[in-house]
Amino acid sequence: MEGESERFQGKPVVVAPGGTKIIAVDEKAGEDVELVETGTSTVPHFPKTIHLPSSSANSEDTEYTLLGLGIRTVSFLSIQVYVVGLYVQTSSLASLQKNLIQSVNPMASALIPDEKDELKKRLLDGEESHKIWNTLLTDANSQLNMAVRIVPTRSTDFGHLRDGWVRGITSKTQTLSSTGPSEFADDSFGAALKEFKTLLAGKGKAPTNSVIILKRDTEGVLTVLYQSKDGVVNDFGRVQDERIGRLIWLGYLGGKSVSSEGARKGVVDGVMELVERPVGSVETKVS
Repeated sequence: MEGESERFQGKPVVVAPGGTKIIAVDEKAGEDVELVETGTSTVPHFPKTIHLPSSSANSEDTEYTLLGLGIRTVSFLSIQVYVVGLYVQTSSLASLQKNLIQSVNPMASALIPDEKDELKKRLLDGEESHKIWNTLLTDANSQLNMAVRIVPTRSTDFGHLRDGWVRGITSKTQTLSSTGPSEFADDSFGAALKEFKTLLAGKGKAPTNSVIILKRDTEGVLTVLYQSKDGVVNDFGRVQDERIGRLIWLGYLGGKSVSSEGARKGVVDGVMELVERPVGSVETKVS
């Protein structure tokens, strides 16, 4: 592997001995970063694990593991906009595994092939996928810390990114409101949405290969982080209302129409790896 395209955050990308892994070699730190191929030459790799600031000010950075990724495209020409990956705090993987397994078979510790097929069908179904993820995201016992990592494949700006998320939030609320009383009709939700818009206002451009992180903690608090191409990380702030982050997550994972069907399928593939192993034996593995 040679050339500028075969570098990840300035580090050379190589195939590890044995040919089973792709890694970025960090000679200074002495640590290698395992990579996952994305399917696009513009942003060819995503890290298998990332480290993000803990919600607790006194805690060290926390490891998150990639569950799945895909490419967001727009228009009938399928123009690539960004690569998006869903990460789960590594220590939360067992909880996610348990909840997904028990959504199919409450008595099981792992899913057999027929049950896996049933879960996969549900996670790709418009109505069922919404129910499963909405339940996971609202259940305080789920204890899920998750993050969405976005890397633009073409230069964009935070105005466009914000508008896309807001359109998705609005679409979800309209769909849900049409089926009965809505939890999104009160003034506090409108204020939270305005807060999210303000958070991203005037933030300027997000060039190719910059990194945007949306982090959602166990309380549903949404934090927005941005890493420029030179590696500097900025904390844009947070939205306390759990509904904002939940609707953004559902925009990628639940419902008939999602922001990236490829990303949803990638996440489902990662889920299938989780649920075939016994509860509590989760490894940080994403193929």
